[in-house]
Amino acid sequence: MKNVSSTVAAPKDKLWTPSYILACVASIMIAFSFYLLVPTLPFYLADEFCIEQSKIGVVLSCYVVAVLCVRPFAGFVADTFPRKTVYIISYALFVLAFAGYRIIPSVLWIFILLRIFHGFTFGALNTTANTLVIDVMPSSRRGEGLGYYGVGNNLAMAFGPMIGLFIISQGNYKALFTTSLICSAAGLIIATFIKTKKKAKPEKANSPLSLDRFILKEGLPAAGAFVLLAIPYGMTSSYIALFADKLGLQHGAGLFFTIQAVGLILSRLRSGKLVDMGKETQVIRNGICFALVGILGEVLLQTMFEWNYMAGQITYFTSAFVMGYGFGTLFPAFNTLFINMAPHTRRATANATYLTGWDLGIGLGMLTGGALSQIYFPLCYAVGFILAIIALVYFIIIVTPHYNEHKLE
Repeated sequence: MKNVSSTVAAPKDKLWTPSYILACVASIMIAFSFYLLVPTLPFYLADEFCIEQSKIGVVLSCYVVAVLCVRPFAGFVADTFPRKTVYIISYALFVLAFAGYRIIPSVLWIFILLRIFHGFTFGALNTTANTLVIDVMPSSRRGEGLGYYGVGNNLAMAFGPMIGLFIISQGNYKALFTTSLICSAAGLIIATFIKTKKKAKPEKANSPLSLDRFILKEGLPAAGAFVLLAIPYGMTSSYIALFADKLGLQHGAGLFFTIQAVGLILSRLRSGKLVDMGKETQVIRNGICFALVGILGEVLLQTMFEWNYMAGQITYFTSAFVMGYGFGTLFPAFNTLFINMAPHTRRATANATYLTGWDLGIGLGMLTGGALSQIYFPLCYAVGFILAIIALVYFIIIVTPHYNEHKLE
């Protein structure tokens, strides 16, 4: 009789620790308060300040420019000083910005200054929060952990825009800003209970400042692809509700974001585990293909509505789901890709580079989307579709070999 030896699989590193759960919940509150304003501020600017549609994008992009300016410095600060301290301070300033919406007078230049301040606080907070959650999760389950972390943000994305649009449908912008203030303040309280380990001393603490202290140079090729993909996403998040309103879909406009979030959530639950298996570049390629289908639906949306109202509705909501599924596949894979090219002491810098690429694309999407949509809404999304195709080709030819050469873990 043969001796059969059985091997017991090693237990997985624990992911769902109290600090990881608290970091996820605090992030949900950040995202929810943020997404309440994303689709509603264009209406607020039009109603409160009577701004033309083409200029709305310019005003909104001031926020993104501020985020872009602070990202590299936020990464440097979070890698140099106690990360949780930086996190709590930036979170408190983020909450303070929401209080500002409640009390500022209806003067456009004051609103723009507040949006710039809010952009600075969000850039610092988001960069540090994304790094803090990586600190409190095991590296062996990073893709999965980032996937679940993103699911929380997507839940906020599912309900934030819908609730925000419902609130302003009652003609009450003060209630909108109050809701954002309360949610962000609750998140700040939760964040104070997160426990983090003592951070290792930065590799270059005593060396002179240089560009690579602020930007992960190894991640720049991937950031280029991320910028191209973020542009159509920025066009969608900022103007799809206005487009739906123009097509006569007023009551279903907010539902787009909910269905998009469902796609984001379902894809994240699967893609994170594939990333942990070392398939991040394959996951990104698949995600871009799904996103392309969703963007194509937006290009065809007006044509479908003109042909048949029901066909238009099906196209609208199908595009939301497929686009969400595509980008939900991309996020944890891209984030892990950047982290894998950085040493442990430069995680925040890697995250800052990753998020800077995204913010730059979102800002360009807001800016160009406002101008293009005023000419012809489908033109806006046609440009986004072309950019996404370029991103796919660029990722396959340039980014993938570069990543395989510079991957550290």
